[in-house]
Amino acid sequence: MYLSTSRAAGIPADTPAPSGPLRAVPGTVFALGLVSLVTDVSAEMVTAVLPLYLVAGLGMSPLAFGALDGLHQGATALLRLAGGRISDRTRRHKLVAGTGYALSAACKAALLAVTTPWSVAAVLAADRTGKGLRTAPRDALISLSVPAAMQGRAFGVHRALDTAGALLGPLAAFGVLWVAVDGYAAVFTVSCCVAVLGVVMLALFVRQAPAPAVSPSPAPPPVRALLRIAGLRRLCLTAAVLGLFTVGDAFLYLLLQRRLELPAVWFPLLPVGTAAVFLLGAVPVGRLADRVGRGRVFAGGHVLLLGACLLLLAPLPSGALLVVGVPAALGLFYAATDGVLMAAAGPLFPPELRTTGLAVLQTAQALARFAGSLLFGATWTVWGPNPALGVAAGGLLLALALVSVSGGLRPGGAS
Repeated sequence: MYLSTSRAAGIPADTPAPSGPLRAVPGTVFALGLVSLVTDVSAEMVTAVLPLYLVAGLGMSPLAFGALDGLHQGATALLRLAGGRISDRTRRHKLVAGTGYALSAACKAALLAVTTPWSVAAVLAADRTGKGLRTAPRDALISLSVPAAMQGRAFGVHRALDTAGALLGPLAAFGVLWVAVDGYAAVFTVSCCVAVLGVVMLALFVRQAPAPAVSPSPAPPPVRALLRIAGLRRLCLTAAVLGLFTVGDAFLYLLLQRRLELPAVWFPLLPVGTAAVFLLGAVPVGRLADRVGRGRVFAGGHVLLLGACLLLLAPLPSGALLVVGVPAALGLFYAATDGVLMAAAGPLFPPELRTTGLAVLQTAQALARFAGSLLFGATWTVWGPNPALGVAAGGLLLALALVSVSGGLRPGGAS
């Protein structure tokens, strides 16, 4: 992606990186990682059962589910910008992020009170609003805590801890479904309790360093100052073009469940393989991105997603290759794209615009994925699941070629 030589606020650019992945990052990064771990246990408990709950339990069509999956992405878009701007203006990154975490926790409780597909969709949109509000301030706290040369490692450590929660969440949902009589309601109840714990941990253990004196004026530069940052528009365009053809993991799990003819009670275990690979790969892939270039790693992640789509399209027997290959490719895709994109973008922005800049990038990607989910759901409804996946895979291949030919992944714009 597009790196500059800017450094993190208050941290010398030549600070040596200590050995060991956890010793190499400050306590703020580790504490935020633990908060994300607990929060992701809560979120992934719901996410793991949601596709079958809506499609099989409440009778939602693929088109409607595509709209909901897109809403899951798109509802965060404008709030990311708002959260980023408020955070930069007040320089209260922790407070803004905490508000988002608290809103998401409240939505877990609200799931117990709704029973129709679109009332569930409204609650999930509010939950994603909380995620949109907290994501950019949280990532800014991480980016401002480490120098430019360590951004990939810091985000890798955070994403590894975050993904540990994504690994434990589906296992917790599986356990609750296995023992509870009213399984889905029990999952939502436990998820709410865990989310509240995450908010408490954020309040007690995450510390925000004092804001650096970047200007005599207390107000940050106007948002239009972002337009003068070299590479930002190309970075947003690259993330959006690839995001348009990024098939959501919920759709991939539904397709895999159909291929394997998997009983509903085992469905929450499908994300476990993805989360395990993401957990193991996040830190080493982040360090690799720091060494060989974040643009190359980001592109490679989308190649792996393409591989997962091709595995589902191939006339293979329902065996180990599908069971292992699809979740593994999906896990490596997230390891190579999630934290890597933020690590690439963070050093581009001055500290006083760090949160807003990250929010602009996240919004471009979220809106593209929103449109992509709508298109995938519509194509599935009209032509069926396999043609829809074939169109998405072809579009992703063309997008990768377009980005490569246009120079979006070269060191000049995507280091």
